[in-house]
Amino acid sequence: MPTACARHILVKTKDEAEKLKQQLAKGADFATLAKKHSLCPSKKQGGNLGEFPPGKMVKAFDKVVFNLPVLTVHGPIKTQFGFHLIETIYRT
Repeated sequence: MPTACARHILVKTKDEAEKLKQQLAKGADFATLAKKHSLCPSKKQGGNLGEFPPGKMVKAFDKVVFNLPVLTVHGPIKTQFGFHLIETIYRT
């Protein structure tokens, strides 16, 4: 079964996610922004969710992690939790 390792930043609004994505595009550090802004407990690890198989995360999240290019920040992706910026670190 394939697995992936990803990190994310979870915020309440699309606007907030867009602003953070702009900061990342200008070279801001993902982990630093995650620690400061993310609503997910993973923020303590800089947004890192570790390695997981398909189906462990919500569908919209999985779709990004297992289908879109790695080492690229994708989003904002809306889920029932809010808006995510997602970066897949690697896939097996």
